[in-house]
Amino acid sequence: MCWRRLHQPCRADPSRHSQLHSLSSQVGSLKPAGVRTSVLPEHKDPLPEVGRSFLGYASFKVGELLKSKEQLLALSLRTSDGGKVVGTIEVSLVKMGEIEDGEADHITTDVQGQKCALVCECTAPESVSGKDNLPFLNAVLKNPVCKLYRFPTSDNKWMRIREQMSESILSFHIPKELISLHIKEDLCRNQELKELGELSPHWDNLRKNVLTHCDQMVNMYQGILKELSKETGSSFKSSSSKGERTLEFVPVNLHLQRMHVHSPHLKDALYDVITVGAPAAHFQGFKNGGLRKLLHRFETERRNTEYQFIYYSPENTAKAKEVLSNINQLQPLIATYADLLLNSASQHSPDSLKNSLKMLSEKTELFVHAFKDQLVRSALLALYTARPGGILKKPPSPKNSTEESSPQDPPPPMKRQDSIPHHSDYDEEEWDRVWANVGKSLNCIIAMVDKLIERDGGSGGSSSSKNEEKDPSLVDSVITHPREDWYEQLYPLILTLKDCMGEVVNRAKQSLTFVLLQELAYSLPQCLMLTLRRDIVFSQALAGLVCGFIIKLHASLHDPGFLQQLHTVGLVVQYEGLLSTYSDEIGMLEDMAVGISDLKKVTFKITEAKSNDVLPVITGRREHYVVEVKLPARMFESLPLQIKEGQLLHVYPVLFNVGINEQQTLAERFGDVSLQESINQENFELLKEYYTIFMEKMPPDYISHFQEQNDLKGLLENLHQNIQAKKRKNVEIMWLAATICRKLNGIRFTCCKSAKDRTSMSVTLEQCSILRDEHQLHKDFFIRALDCMRSRQTQGALNESDDPETGCLTDNKPTSRHFYPVALLLVSSHLLVVWLILSLALLLAKYQ
Repeated sequence: MCWRRLHQPCRADPSRHSQLHSLSSQVGSLKPAGVRTSVLPEHKDPLPEVGRSFLGYASFKVGELLKSKEQLLALSLRTSDGGKVVGTIEVSLVKMGEIEDGEADHITTDVQGQKCALVCECTAPESVSGKDNLPFLNAVLKNPVCKLYRFPTSDNKWMRIREQMSESILSFHIPKELISLHIKEDLCRNQELKELGELSPHWDNLRKNVLTHCDQMVNMYQGILKELSKETGSSFKSSSSKGERTLEFVPVNLHLQRMHVHSPHLKDALYDVITVGAPAAHFQGFKNGGLRKLLHRFETERRNTEYQFIYYSPENTAKAKEVLSNINQLQPLIATYADLLLNSASQHSPDSLKNSLKMLSEKTELFVHAFKDQLVRSALLALYTARPGGILKKPPSPKNSTEESSPQDPPPPMKRQDSIPHHSDYDEEEWDRVWANVGKSLNCIIAMVDKLIERDGGSGGSSSSKNEEKDPSLVDSVITHPREDWYEQLYPLILTLKDCMGEVVNRAKQSLTFVLLQELAYSLPQCLMLTLRRDIVFSQALAGLVCGFIIKLHASLHDPGFLQQLHTVGLVVQYEGLLSTYSDEIGMLEDMAVGISDLKKVTFKITEAKSNDVLPVITGRREHYVVEVKLPARMFESLPLQIKEGQLLHVYPVLFNVGINEQQTLAERFGDVSLQESINQENFELLKEYYTIFMEKMPPDYISHFQEQNDLKGLLENLHQNIQAKKRKNVEIMWLAATICRKLNGIRFTCCKSAKDRTSMSVTLEQCSILRDEHQLHKDFFIRALDCMRSRQTQGALNESDDPETGCLTDNKPTSRHFYPVALLLVSSHLLVVWLILSLALLLAKYQ
C-alpha cells in the first residue's frame, strides 16, 4: 500500500522553512489496526512512539480499505489524546506484484503518468548505522522528512531505497560558538594594545584610533550573538533570509541528504551528501567582488602604501598571532607543572618527581622554541624605536625571514635598507640573553632533581626529554645539605624560572602586539570589514563541515579502516560548487573559495561526553581552531587508542566548481571563466597531495581494497584531463570528483547559491546514477526514478510553488516542475542559447 501526503516537502526547497514546519504540525504517524505498518520488511515500526506523541495519529482496518470502491481512504489525523484534528492523510491500496523467486510483474515503462508505483512519505527518523547511534544523531539532526522507494534491478529483483532529508541544529550552534570565540579573542587583543606601554605621539594616536574601531567591532559581534540567542523554532536559515544582517553567520539551507539502499544481492549501502548554500557574505554584497579579489587588492595596496607604519607580510602577521597564542597557552601550563614539581618534592617521591620534571621540561622547551624567530627580535627593535625619544623612520617593509636562530648565534646586522627601524643605543643581544635564561633555569632544576634523587639512593640520570648538557656552575651555585627538605631546595630555582619566564612573556607580548597594531593601522575600516566578511564566510563553512564530520563519524564508527585513515591521514572534504561565473555569483564563488580554503585551519578532537550535552565545542583563535566532538562513553571506547588520547584529526577541503545554469552560458559565450578554471586547478593539486599522503601512510592491504573497483590513480588522471580540457559546462568534473571522494571515504557537499534548484538537480541525478552504476537499477527505470525523486508535489498539492532561486511565491505554477532550464543545460547548452535569444528578442519587442 502507499501513503501519500496532501502537503509534501520539497527537496529543491525555495520555502523549506515554512513547508517543513507546516508538515510537522499537520501530518501524524500512521499506525493502522490490522495492517502491517512497514513498507520495507526490515522496518518493524517506521513511526515510533516519540513521533506519534509529537505529530498525532490515525488508524483504519484493512477491510475498510478493501471495501472502498476507489480503494482510497481519507483519514483525519488526531493528537495523541484523540481530541483534536491536526490534518488529513490519504491511504491508497497498490498492488505490488512481487514474487518470492524474483520474478516481478507490472514492471512497465509505457504507462502514461506513472512516475513511481512504489513510494511512501513519512516523517520518522531512522538510524541506518544502528539504533544505538540514534539518540546521539537526534541531538544533532531534527525534523527528518523521508521517502521510501522500490525500483526493479536489471535481473528483475526489487531494491529498496530510503531517502531522508534532515535539518541540523548546528546551523545556529556553531555560529554562536564561533562568535563567542571571536569576542573573547578581540577583547584580549584590545587589552594587550592598551598594555603596550608608552608610545610616541604618532604611534599613540594610531593605537587610540585602532582601539576605537576595534571596540565598535566587538560591540557589533556582541549584538549579533545576542540576536542569534533569541532565535527559536526553525533549525536552519531559509534562502529568503540570506540577506538578513543578524543571520549573516548562519549557513543557508544546511541539510543532510541521506540515501540508504538495500539491494537483493549487494550489501546495504549508505550515501550522504550535505547540501548547503554557498558560504558567502550576502548582506555585505558583491559590488566590489568577493574575498578572493578583496584580500589580494588590500594586500597589494598595503604593501605599496606611503603611510607611516611598518609593513609586515601576512605570513609574519600570522606568525605573530601564533607566537602570542603559544605564550598564552604555555605560560599557565608551565606554572602548573612547576607547582606539581614542588608538590612532588614535598612528598619526597622520586617517581613523581621525575614525571613532573619531564612534563615541565617538555613544555618549557616548547616555550623557548617559540621565540627562536627573527620576527620577535625585529619587533622588539621596532617597538623600542616607537617609544618616546626613539627615532622614527619611515621603513618600507620588515625583513621577511623565517629562519630560526639560536641564543648563541649573533643577530644579523641591521641595515638602514632593511625594513626595521634602527636605533644605535639599542642592545640587540639583550633579548637573546633574556630568553636564554629560561633554558638555563630549567637546566639548573634538572641538575638539582638528579642530584637529589641520586643522593636519596635512587637511579640517577637526567629526567629531561632530551639529554641536555648541564652547566656545572649552576649546580654548584646552589648550596645543598643532605638533610634539607627537597621542597626548600627546589623552591628558589622554580621561582627563578617563573621570574625569567615572566620577563620574556612581558617583552614578547608587547613586541608582537606592536606587529598586530601595524596590521590594523592601515585603512582601519577596510581592514576590519574584511575581517568581518571573512569571519562570516568561515562561520557558514565551518557549520557545514562540523555537521558533515559528525555524520560521517557516526556512519563509520564500526569501520576500523576508516578510523585508521582518520587519525593517520585525515579526511578529504569535497565541495561541489554549481555557481556561475557571472554577475553577483562571481563574488559568491570568490567568498566560497576563501571560506573553504580557511577550513584547513580546523582540526577535530574526539572526547568522551561527561553529560547528556553532546554538542561540539570550539576552541582556538582565528588562525587555528579545534572542534571538540563529544561521544557517549560506549562509542568512545570503540575508538583507536590514538584518537582516545586526544590526537588532532585533520581535514583536507577541496572545491570543484562547474556553473550549469543559463548565466554560465552567458559567461562562457561573452564573459570570463578564468576564476573557475584556476579554482579547479588549485584544488586538484590539493586533492592529488592528499592522495599521495594516503598512499604513503595507509597499509598496502587497505589500499588494495580501494583499488578493486576503480583505480584511484586513473580517476585522478581523468579528472586532471577534464580540468585541462576547458570544456563548457563539463559536468564530468563534478562526477569524477564525487566518485574519488566516495572512494576515499570523504565527506561530500553540494552547493549552489541557495541549495535549492541546482543542488536538488545535482543530488537526485547523483543518487540515480549511483543506483544504476552500483546497484544495478533497471535501465528502463532510470528516468522514472529520476522523475520520482525530483517530483515536488503529489496529487492534491498546493497550487502555489516557489520561483526557483528566489524567495518569492508566484501563483498558478504547475504542480510538478522539473526545472527545465537546468535540465536542458545537462543535455544541450545550444538549445538553451536559442531559448535565451528568443526570450531576449521578445523582451526587446515588449519594451519598444
